[in-house]
Amino acid sequence: MATSTVHEPPSKEYDEPITVVEKGWKNIHLTQYQGHWMSPQYIPAVMAFREHFESLSDDIILTTQPKSGTTWLKALTFTVTNRNLHDFDNHPLLKTNPHDLVPFLDIELYANGHIPDLTNLPSPHLFASHLPYNLLPTSMIKSDCRIIYLCRNPKDTFVSMWKFNNKFLPEDAPIPIQEAFELFYKGITPGGPFWEHVLGHWKASFERPERVLFIKYEELKEDPTFHLRRLAEFLGCPFSLEEERRGIIEKIQRLCSFENLTSLDVNKSGNTRIGIKTENYFRRGVVGDWVNHLTAEMIERLDQLTLQKFGCFDLVFKE
Repeated sequence: MATSTVHEPPSKEYDEPITVVEKGWKNIHLTQYQGHWMSPQYIPAVMAFREHFESLSDDIILTTQPKSGTTWLKALTFTVTNRNLHDFDNHPLLKTNPHDLVPFLDIELYANGHIPDLTNLPSPHLFASHLPYNLLPTSMIKSDCRIIYLCRNPKDTFVSMWKFNNKFLPEDAPIPIQEAFELFYKGITPGGPFWEHVLGHWKASFERPERVLFIKYEELKEDPTFHLRRLAEFLGCPFSLEEERRGIIEKIQRLCSFENLTSLDVNKSGNTRIGIKTENYFRRGVVGDWVNHLTAEMIERLDQLTLQKFGCFDLVFKE
């Protein structure tokens, strides 16, 4: 794990008046920072991350919105990049939650007034972030590091977010789905609005296809073999014919599958380093669960808004 030192307040270059505050999900308040919503407690860490992080050319950065398949992406990418270092029968994923193997930069390593010393970590560095593309550090955008973005159908993203937040603060009364829906629809979610977050990475994947890989959760679920090959090639470590013959891709799929990860003791009890119960990261892991929760009116409104936001960018999701 990276060591760290206490940092000075971020420079004025990244500071801006923060005046817009909304009551968020449950008792969590969100504030707008440079056009995106986030918890006020994380803004100093985001500023420090943007100011102090120095990206290396072989860095691998996983970016997602919350509840878009982050845990699965961390497990898959860690396993693909480290497949020559660990035996499948004694793999770190069997004893460690994916979030503790791939730390968040913006809400973990730079949190609580620290600047991490990342020089002692093995290369390539593998990190994660929930930030939208336009808030990633300049050094990251200008470097040759690789950014992998996983997104999910907005209806499933919303339902998963609603379910997660009701588990996150169990002492609070559950937030009614209609109230949560109105917040999501207005874009008031961590890192939101949802549509701007997705579009930032979608556009970047066309502008810098060799450095930004855009993956849809639904397509990854439908054909994991194809997308694991695509992921490995993007990272510069394609599967060899011998690896394919030995069934390495299938072994990675089984190791990182929802069924396997949820069966492990480490993901049934205990907390991650940032204090979230490991079991809260796993719910159903399926596509289309929104049909069990959304009203016809919610579906119509979200579909219309998604078409309005994504229609001219040729961005569609399978359902």
